[in-house]
Amino acid sequence: MESINIFELVSKVVLSWQVIVITIVIFLFLSLVSHVAKAYHRPRVKKIKTPKVKKAAAPVAAEGLEEVLSEGDSNDELGLEEA
Repeated sequence: MESINIFELVSKVVLSWQVIVITIVIFLFLSLVSHVAKAYHRPRVKKIKTPKVKKAAAPVAAEGLEEVLSEGDSNDELGLEEA
């Protein structure tokens, strides 16, 4: 087939009334679907992020350490003697 004949054939097919009508129907259908999808679209819920709080390491004082150690069972309470 010659390129001129192919061009004429394609132009006749594209400009036929059936192709034009089907193209318009498909366009209207996609517009309707898009409109319905936008109407029923749920908006995204933005999650509120809680700010991260850095816990500062509390300095352990010698007094606090002695209190913690003295709170436990001592040898006196258990009735044991140191060697």
